[in-house]
Amino acid sequence: MFSQFKNRERYPFWFELAPLLLTVVLLMVQFFVFKDYTPHVPLVVGICITGIFMALKGRKWAGMEQHMYRVMKVALPTTVIILCVGMMIAASIAAGTVQTVLVYGLSILKPTVFLPATCILTTVVSLATGTSWGTVGTVGLAMVGIGEALGVPMHWTVGAICSGSFFGDKMSPLSDTTNLAPAVSGSELFDHIRAMMWTTLPTLLIVVVISLLMGSAVREMDNSRVELIQGMMRAEFRISAWGIVPPAVILVMALLKIPAIPGIVGGLCAGLLLSLFQGASLHEALKVFFYGYEPSQLSAFAAATTPEAVNAAAAGAGTLFASVSDPAEFAKVGGLLTRLFTRGGMTSMLETICLIVVALSLGGIMEACGFLDVILEALMRRVRSVFGLIASVIASSFVANVFLSEQYLAIIVPGRMFRRAFDERSWDGRRLAPSMLSRSLEDSGTMTSVLVPWNTCGVYVSAVLGVPTLAYAPYCFLNWLNPIVALTMTWLGIAVTWRHGDRRHALPEVLPADP
Repeated sequence: MFSQFKNRERYPFWFELAPLLLTVVLLMVQFFVFKDYTPHVPLVVGICITGIFMALKGRKWAGMEQHMYRVMKVALPTTVIILCVGMMIAASIAAGTVQTVLVYGLSILKPTVFLPATCILTTVVSLATGTSWGTVGTVGLAMVGIGEALGVPMHWTVGAICSGSFFGDKMSPLSDTTNLAPAVSGSELFDHIRAMMWTTLPTLLIVVVISLLMGSAVREMDNSRVELIQGMMRAEFRISAWGIVPPAVILVMALLKIPAIPGIVGGLCAGLLLSLFQGASLHEALKVFFYGYEPSQLSAFAAATTPEAVNAAAAGAGTLFASVSDPAEFAKVGGLLTRLFTRGGMTSMLETICLIVVALSLGGIMEACGFLDVILEALMRRVRSVFGLIASVIASSFVANVFLSEQYLAIIVPGRMFRRAFDERSWDGRRLAPSMLSRSLEDSGTMTSVLVPWNTCGVYVSAVLGVPTLAYAPYCFLNWLNPIVALTMTWLGIAVTWRHGDRRHALPEVLPADP
């Protein structure tokens, strides 16, 4: 009965769109009906659905499988980096890096300025290192702990961390996406960065103002709780300024333009040495790299729910908590810190890697079937203006983030599709500069990846910081405001750049339509 669909040159649009829509329905049921934020199984079912539709087209499974493997190769460097970052998180905790930032940060930061300070700090670190993932796994993890101590909602904190981390991921010349986007679009690196400044810097200023307003709504911190947190961390770790050495090593190596993996390994070596300084044996320090860090004293504090248990736990740690008047609060803070520091290791990243494999398998089979190409072609037929072209790139990059589940593919696939349009389309003899394409790819492809629960970036942030993607996504103001600002500026004709050599012009207030 389905023979009518086989080996046709063109298929109805609904037929091409059906696998995407059915997969989205399954994901929505998983998230909003079952309240389960693990998308692995719905994506596997989506692969099966897409395979059925491809079979209806008369395609062979062997060809689909080979294309899936080719697409999955895109994630091999990412997978290695994920494993290295998992080890780096464990090493940062075992070495006392995160705890050092927490102890000193709690002494300096106040609730009213915590969110903008978090955004600015992660912006600086990610600009210097060129990695959002490394920033999230080190500085971001510390800021989550400080935010909890100050009484800031965790999803607010994660939103500020993502805003700052992905600013650097987008703008730093050391970032892989900052180099990938101009390579795909035919732009020059620093033309690309200059073009992005027009849309990204105003958005960052808006986000800082929003963060200040949100900070004014946070209640004043409980100093006794802060002192309790600092005391517990000092009982578990040796707090020292030496703790900042591992991230400093990574930062220096990044500034020297050493590739990401050797840079992380350098930080791992520094973390290993400081783990020995913390009192761990060589075997224990190496074991942490694989299994992650598991607190000992903090776990005892979390189990202390009576005055006698508090005194026993304090005596076991060789310290005294004179300010403890509420054993329940003591156990609560101990549990909070135990959850915060029971992290890292290669094993902690296995679920993330599993999701990446499944998501890219789905993206590969959809690309092999040409579903995404059909949608993009339908968009191009309706483009009649500069605004329409830029909006199509931004929308397509977001769609690619949703359905291909990988930040790199959300830049490569739309970039490959739209480069020809930017080369051929002209308005009154003028063609848009390639930097307009590369900027738009990053305005959406880089920025919105962390907002999708099954995208590699969304999965990573959720796994490392312990907050579901859909909980923190509304507070990633930079990530979803950036595309809106880019569209608004294009609509107003602001910072629209044209190719050198095309007829000179004055920027119009309203962009012209196609003749």
